[in-house]
Amino acid sequence: MSGRLDGKICLVTAAAQGIGRAIAESFVREGATVVAVDLQPIDDFGPSGRVAVCQADVTDADAVSALARRHEGVSVLVNCVGIVDNGSLLECSAEALNRSFRVNVVSMYNTIGAFLPAMQARREGSIVNIASVVSSVMAAPGRFAYATTKAAVIGLTMSVARDFVADGIRCNAISPGTVLSPSLRGRMEATGNFEAAHAAFVARQPMGRLGAAEEIAAVATLLASDEARFMTGANVVVDGGMSL
Repeated sequence: MSGRLDGKICLVTAAAQGIGRAIAESFVREGATVVAVDLQPIDDFGPSGRVAVCQADVTDADAVSALARRHEGVSVLVNCVGIVDNGSLLECSAEALNRSFRVNVVSMYNTIGAFLPAMQARREGSIVNIASVVSSVMAAPGRFAYATTKAAVIGLTMSVARDFVADGIRCNAISPGTVLSPSLRGRMEATGNFEAAHAAFVARQPMGRLGAAEEIAAVATLLASDEARFMTGANVVVDGGMSL
């Protein structure tokens, strides 16, 4: 199927690399006009002419409000920004926990709060939040701040879905398992033994492999499209069986 997002303006955060980049590219292929947002510089998307690149910090409410004023027609919002802090509760400082909430949760509060009113006015909108299977779905060792904040993302998603369903707004979450991304690759390299770290991540995947960013993007494309117009408040687990 092609042209599934024809006529839609879609804003994707963390679009410079990994899952965010794969989602933005999938949306462009399906006919959307994409606003690609990241704190880091974003590489060129090619000659499609349907991508506006914006460098912005979505944990900054004023920066997000400015984005919303420049792009009033956004009907699909994808929140991909996130960080992974390691450690148990006893190893997690208050500063690290606050940072995780600011990046993983408050960023979504900012973007949804800024773009939702225009969606309400048009009575049309799809919000897709990237959560994680390590959340309220399952636990993983040494992921206290990450799991706590990603569980909050699932709760945020359900709350927004319930409060605005009558306004034509859909809000869903995707909970990936372990996806090979530049971020994960960097964390594996930081251990000093990339091969051992990679093998450990693969070992916890029943399918015997890590996920690909494009596999998460395929689900995001479905949720953004009118094919999923009866879906809201869902948490779609895409984890290769990790949580079974």
